[in-house]
Amino acid sequence: MSARTAREAARPPIPAEIKVLVGSAFVIAIGFGLVAPVLPAYARSFDVGVAAASVVVSAFAFFRLVFAPAGGALVSRLGERPVYLTGLLLVAASSLATAFAQSYAQLLVFRGLGGIGSTMFTVSAMALLVRLAPPTIRGRVSSAYASSFLIGGMLGPVLGGLLAGLGLRVPFIAYAVALVVAATVVGVRLSSARLRPDGSGPVKAPMRVREALGHSAYRAALASGFANGWCNFGVRVAVLPQFAVVVHDDTWVAGVALALAALGTALTLQVAGRVADSVGRRPLVLVGLVVTALGLGLIGLSGDLVTLLALSALSGVGAGLVNPGQQATVADVVGSDRAGGTVLGTFQMAQDGGAILGPVLVGLVADRWGFGYAFGVTALVSLLAVLPWLVATETLGEEPRPGLAG
Repeated sequence: MSARTAREAARPPIPAEIKVLVGSAFVIAIGFGLVAPVLPAYARSFDVGVAAASVVVSAFAFFRLVFAPAGGALVSRLGERPVYLTGLLLVAASSLATAFAQSYAQLLVFRGLGGIGSTMFTVSAMALLVRLAPPTIRGRVSSAYASSFLIGGMLGPVLGGLLAGLGLRVPFIAYAVALVVAATVVGVRLSSARLRPDGSGPVKAPMRVREALGHSAYRAALASGFANGWCNFGVRVAVLPQFAVVVHDDTWVAGVALALAALGTALTLQVAGRVADSVGRRPLVLVGLVVTALGLGLIGLSGDLVTLLALSALSGVGAGLVNPGQQATVADVVGSDRAGGTVLGTFQMAQDGGAILGPVLVGLVADRWGFGYAFGVTALVSLLAVLPWLVATETLGEEPRPGLAG
């Protein structure tokens, strides 16, 4: 076997089924971005205040969090594909109902139900990636999937702002249509894919959370998942824009800061997945957590615009390093030969929990002691997540046995 053939065998191409999921993620992210900029204004149209409008935004994330364990159990019991498709269609129905809500109470309920569907397709998508991705390219697959979501999420708000000119309800209808299209494509293209063992050999029982917790790498992934949710999905999105506006008194600064952070993540993802598959998952996550801590921790002390924007981009680099490594680690722990819906749901719950708690607690710190301390706390959360990774087992290239791997 030549050296080139050996490299190709070690790094096979991304399977066609995964490319379908990546394309679907792009469509879903665009759709989510369509409604994100108009949702607060739409809620305010029902004659409610800022706090009530914020509750509508949070309801989606809250229902994602509380339904994550049940979503994982459904994946283990029913299979990835039906749960994925049902989740997409549930969010589509929720978005369409939201577009025709007649009261604030209806809006709150319809939006919350969408969070349940979101958990279903998020956890089942993770399970599909675990099952379909060859172990040697799991980092690359995680990067491709995350990149499609990120790029779609960047384009969505631009299109949503344009559609809002036709009426605040229009983006929600467009989101529903996009989800139906994604569900149709996935349903057709994955209809013949073998997503479960063929039954010729012994069928392994689904992995339970208790079993996964026996592996130090999974415990570390839960810690970094919580920190990543806190820092990059929570504080960076909700608190950084407020800080940018307070310090520089210009709303455009907030948009540029978020755009540079997203750009930093997108560019880093292009190489991080390959590094995770060649060097290892653990070093990538360790570096990413430290970079995240530096980027966000120092932002609160930045006094000039250039420093603020540079640190925003640096925080995005940190996120781009953390995601592929920890996602691939969770996939390694579960393995491709058994179901692990509850294990994946628990990991997703850790990320969502951080994304919900982070902005609230950091906001309280900012109100009482200032933004410097608030971002300092954020850096501390990221650095604390480093500790379990220092003693975690590297999962690249091995099929771990949770009860023995430490």
